Amino acid sequence: MKFLADKYARLLTVALIIQIFAFYALAMRPEKVPTVGPLAYFPSTLKNWTMWRDYPVDPDTQAVLNADDVLNRSYLDSSRTRTCSVNPTCVNLFVAFFKTQRYGQAPHSPKNCLPGAGWEQVSASRPAIEVPGEDRPIVINNFITQHGEAKSVSLYWYQSHQRIIASEFAAKFWSIVDSIRLHRSDVAIVRVTVPVADGNIDASVQAGYGFIRAMFPALLRQLPQ
Repeated sequence: MKFLADKYARLLTVALIIQIFAFYALAMRPEKVPTVGPLAYFPSTLKNWTMWRDYPVDPDTQAVLNADDVLNRSYLDSSRTRTCSVNPTCVNLFVAFFKTQRYGQAPHSPKNCLPGAGWEQVSASRPAIEVPGEDRPIVINNFITQHGEAKSVSLYWYQSHQRIIASEFAAKFWSIVDSIRLHRSDVAIVRVTVPVADGNIDASVQAGYGFIRAMFPALLRQLPQ
């Protein structure tokens, strides 16, 4: 069959088979749901970055997300500015945490959500960046989008048990492995969004990297290990 001759189709088929067996195996035993503090307690000051505003998620969006806890907050580089505006000195941090994925709860990929909100993809890459607390650089997604004249940089990844995962497929694979091995399927999606000013995408990307380095140790402490 031509379908099964395709490498990615074969991988998807194997993943689905594993997921089916995992579902039935896990249904027979309880899952270990980790204890985690509210995301609202995430630090408001992260080195030179200071919280500017919290943005509560409206009920309709929360119903679609189906996350157990959500953080949607803007931070500004207080060493460079005192107010948020369309420039790299102000970033948005979005974290959605799921205690379990057993009952259909799962992170939504920005690659699906942003185009659905009218943002068109300009480019996508997976850079490796050095962060405090990690021996090796972490690989994340760099997703650049455009809506009319506005451009935006989204840096995001999936995080579970100190794993930083860029690939949606790999995130699902590890959730199955951990469900079988550890009886856990908790996961968070972390996204840092930086507006692009004057067409300078690189400045926004570098500002996003700087913010990630500033907040990463706090994120490790916040999310369950």
